[in-house]
Amino acid sequence: MGAEERDGARERARANGASAVRRGAAERSRVRLDVPRTPRRTFLPEYDPEAFGRLSEKIARFLGTGRFIVWMTVAIIVWITWNVTAPDHLRFDGYPFIFLTLALSLQASYAAPLILLAQNRQADRDRVTHEQDRQRNERSIADTEYLTREIAALRLGLGEVATRDWIRSELQDLLRDLEALPEGRRGE
Repeated sequence: MGAEERDGARERARANGASAVRRGAAERSRVRLDVPRTPRRTFLPEYDPEAFGRLSEKIARFLGTGRFIVWMTVAIIVWITWNVTAPDHLRFDGYPFIFLTLALSLQASYAAPLILLAQNRQADRDRVTHEQDRQRNERSIADTEYLTREIAALRLGLGEVATRDWIRSELQDLLRDLEALPEGRRGE
């Protein structure tokens, strides 16, 4: 860029009312506080914790079934039988069955945290359910107390209201009083 071009750009900027500070800010990228920053790249894998939790619950449910125990027992029996009875060149895990022990340890090392994760999720669900039950019980108690007060108020109100039986008894008393009066006084 030549000196003449720079001078021309400066003149245009001054004519448009741009100051040196604003010109420098335009050259830099603006940081806006109302827009979230783009996330940094991480080398760790990203996963959905909810999907992972659901998968761990499915695995934990399967590990707690009789079907898993039967399949595991069958696999171990086949493993041991194969490594004891097969010809030497086809055996892949000799008598101390170190590879079998390693496989079972690996399975247990993955199963235990998955089961714990599933239990934690179940405990969280139980906590939420317990809180909802407690709130529902509080509302039921409040409703019951309100209805009890309303019934008591109705009973008090009914004590002051003339019932059909009370009116009948009063009319019968008046009729008896009228009949007891001498003939001459009835018409007065």
